[in-house]
Amino acid sequence: MNPIQVKFKSFQIPKNVQDVLRVPEWRNVVLEEIRVLEKNKTWEIENLPRRKITVGCKWVFTTKYKSDGTLERYKTRLVAKGFTQTYDIDCLETFALVEKLNIVRILLSLAATLD
Repeated sequence: MNPIQVKFKSFQIPKNVQDVLRVPEWRNVVLEEIRVLEKNKTWEIENLPRRKITVGCKWVFTTKYKSDGTLERYKTRLVAKGFTQTYDIDCLETFALVEKLNIVRILLSLAATLD
């Protein structure tokens, strides 16, 4: 096994909250993500309407490496389990802030042309 493979294998991705709590670096990135979500006012606490279910969430963990194979940083995101929703029962509309690459290219092309 070459040194880069050893470096990649030395950082385990957490599979549950207990794994996160055992490693201070993972715990710190989770706390930072929560802080950013709260700062950006990502959600509001509301009473759940009758006969409605909540959308669950889960933590997704990953690591980012430098080109030499050393760890650059720990990364985490809290993601909604939108697949649990049923259209017209649990929700009437959904929203995801995702730009399609073609639209971005068109806008950049227009900006360059009209400049």
